[in-house]
Amino acid sequence: MSYNVIYAGTFDPITNGHLDIIRKASNLFGKVIVAVAKNPSKQPLFELEERVELVKQSCLGLDNIEVIGFSCLLADFAKEQNAKALIRGIRGADDIDYEIQLAQLNYKLSGDLETIFLPPSIEWRYLSSTMVREIYRHNGDISQFVPQAVKNALKFAK
Repeated sequence: MSYNVIYAGTFDPITNGHLDIIRKASNLFGKVIVAVAKNPSKQPLFELEERVELVKQSCLGLDNIEVIGFSCLLADFAKEQNAKALIRGIRGADDIDYEIQLAQLNYKLSGDLETIFLPPSIEWRYLSSTMVREIYRHNGDISQFVPQAVKNALKFAK
């Protein structure tokens, strides 16, 4: 029986930092599910279906990537997908405590779901979707931070 790994997030929008983690995971594992969370507590730039499509477009050429939207608990989604591990990007010390709490919570909820932390490449260590949204909302140039699919989608959003 083969198991999957999941890289989950809201990806609003997907950034070059996310893509860096996806590529690293793609090189390490046979199949990576990029799980796009609905997350109604945030005010997204894009609806769930749009974010799923942007992630798919951004991951073209990575054959072992599957992109799926979800709106349930991540631990439950992982069980549905036969996943044994979660991939989490960790940029630095500020992320560690929160990410360890999430890892322990997901393990407790699932009974056996492990979390693997991957750092982004140095050039993307500072980058987050929140920062990209903030730059965009203030009419700044985000073109160096996001894949082409996002750049194209944001042209039509204005």
